[in-house]
Amino acid sequence: MPRAPRFDTLFEPVRIGPKTAKNRFFQVPHASGMTNANPHVRAAFRATKAEGGWGVISTGACSVHPSSDDSPFPFASLWDEADIRAHAVMTEAVHAHGALAAVELWHGGAAAVNRTSRLAPLSPSGVPWMATHVGFMSAARPKVMDAGDIRDLIRWHEEAAVRAERAGFDILYVYAGMGYLPYQFLLSDYNHRTDAYGGSVENRVRLVAELIDAVREATQGRTAVALRLSLQELRARPSQIAASEAHEVISFLKDAPDLFDIKMDYSTADCAPSRYVAEGSHEPVVDFVKTLTGKPVVGVGRFTSPDTMVSMVKRGVLDLIGGARPSIADPFLPKKIEEGREDEIRECIGCNICISSWHDGVWVRCTQNPTAGEEWRRGWHPERVRPDAAGSVLVVGGGPAGLEAALTLGRRGYQVSLAEKARDFGGRLLWETRLPGLREWFRVADYRLGQLRKMPNVSLFAESDLTAADVQEFGADHVVVATGARWTATLCGANEIPAAPLDAPRVYTPDDIAAGVKIEGPVAVFDFDNYYMGSAIAEHLAARGLTTTYITTAGAAQAWGFMTNEQPLVHQAFLKAGIGYRTLEIVTGFDGAMLGLAQIFTGERRGIASRSLVIVGQRTGGSALYDALRAEGTGFRSLALTGDANAPGAIAHAVWQGHRTAREVGLAEAEIAVLRDAPSAARDFLEPREAAQ
Repeated sequence: MPRAPRFDTLFEPVRIGPKTAKNRFFQVPHASGMTNANPHVRAAFRATKAEGGWGVISTGACSVHPSSDDSPFPFASLWDEADIRAHAVMTEAVHAHGALAAVELWHGGAAAVNRTSRLAPLSPSGVPWMATHVGFMSAARPKVMDAGDIRDLIRWHEEAAVRAERAGFDILYVYAGMGYLPYQFLLSDYNHRTDAYGGSVENRVRLVAELIDAVREATQGRTAVALRLSLQELRARPSQIAASEAHEVISFLKDAPDLFDIKMDYSTADCAPSRYVAEGSHEPVVDFVKTLTGKPVVGVGRFTSPDTMVSMVKRGVLDLIGGARPSIADPFLPKKIEEGREDEIRECIGCNICISSWHDGVWVRCTQNPTAGEEWRRGWHPERVRPDAAGSVLVVGGGPAGLEAALTLGRRGYQVSLAEKARDFGGRLLWETRLPGLREWFRVADYRLGQLRKMPNVSLFAESDLTAADVQEFGADHVVVATGARWTATLCGANEIPAAPLDAPRVYTPDDIAAGVKIEGPVAVFDFDNYYMGSAIAEHLAARGLTTTYITTAGAAQAWGFMTNEQPLVHQAFLKAGIGYRTLEIVTGFDGAMLGLAQIFTGERRGIASRSLVIVGQRTGGSALYDALRAEGTGFRSLALTGDANAPGAIAHAVWQGHRTAREVGLAEAEIAVLRDAPSAARDFLEPREAAQ
């Protein structure tokens, strides 16, 4: 199908200094967890987006010097010849699809505490950058930069720019955002200097302007120079000569870069979860930039709707549609719009599992796109699966894993039957997405069901609660069991290891609430799962008018929510809903009236009145159906257990397991290859096995 004419503006070329982007789709810099040690993995991950139609493909943070060392978090570097070779693998792969390649030159300053290099962190005035997450904390404090340090910083950017051009990059970023060194000069909280680089906004902008000039001169104007700028704090600060300090900064720099990339200051606002923040949330901060500069502007906002993208351009908010999370969820988003297939977009759900990947120090993961990070290692393509199979497969269970398995098996060419005992497909998503703020997560099911219903070789059977005898009688060649997991009423000790189930009146699990059990208040929610379920249930119960207290073994509500940027917003939601919370405590007992508690470190005994208790702790997988089929020694060609039934986890884990299972059905172990990348990239890098099909 041809694209809808109303989307034509998204495919107009945009001039960026000496370069031209073929369209307005701009994959902005974002962390991928793929460093120079994984050049082929990184190249395939980025090249897949270029193949999918993104006009510009950017790296994540790329250090210009060993004094910007973010270990143990993964980061790229442009320090030497080996780094040039590693990046060239990516730029060549991106250029092969007609996209521009951009590199985010980065110095972390006080935010990079140099655990490996052991060099003193640098800062404008010796102000440390701290966070309450142990992974970010350090006893090291930064040194105050002198004139020589400033000259060195400019020189490091110049040298990195030369290397970047040699590596094949078209657009070179100066990064003045997210608490990193050039940003620290912009913000008065960090910058207490009394020389030419401190005091007034005009002085605080000086270093950024000099870095832009240095990068441009280093390549003699052959490459475009972009400025990535955080304006959240500056927009909120009054100015005597402009609407805000942000307006001053843009006015002073309006002609300096070839492109402005505008973002927020803090990850929780820049990459806010859909649970609390809607698409396009950056607009109130970035909307003024184009009124002060004639240079193109790119920004993000978890854009998945083509109509919203068009609106951003036509209303003069942005020239280029930035994508980080949406480009991971669907690398082919631009091509689908261009080909009139916008109904096939695999929309980002805003769960931020991708962001947790960087915190974990691993390659990016995605709930919607299980192939992310696996394009080279496993040869998985997000859109194409080699039609290499014949025969039939019965998938039992229509939750996230079962839906993904059925879709991938169908694409492989199998005759697929998907059986679900409930009236509707979706499994855990059917109820979880009815919890406050989680509705967009049902996109996981919507996308897969939309594709499955178009496939003539796939049949969907709802209200089909199959026994082992039923499965045997069905007679499929292969059987995949994806029947999910169950929550238990198990407590834990001070070591947070699950112990025995609690046998007491009015003790419930999330499964009970999903089943519609009536809860009496006041109610306590004991959470030692520490992801979204405990806090979401607390919000759900409070919304029903119940006095709710949230209790956790951790030091903050939804402790793992730090990894997904949810934790601050959870606490704000608790305050708004009137939910009380208690941290660093375990539940020791419950008699239907009083809840026994103990401080997790000291063992101090405490108690609160409660009528009901909801325990959000351990989930158990397993499948009686699978066990019965395996015990009978069936004549199936293969029998597989996958998703939460195999190993309970987040929705992303279930989808990835379902995808892997479907890719491997019918294959011998020798036919399943997982490549291992090398830190020094050869020029004749290997092609992904299936991406080339």
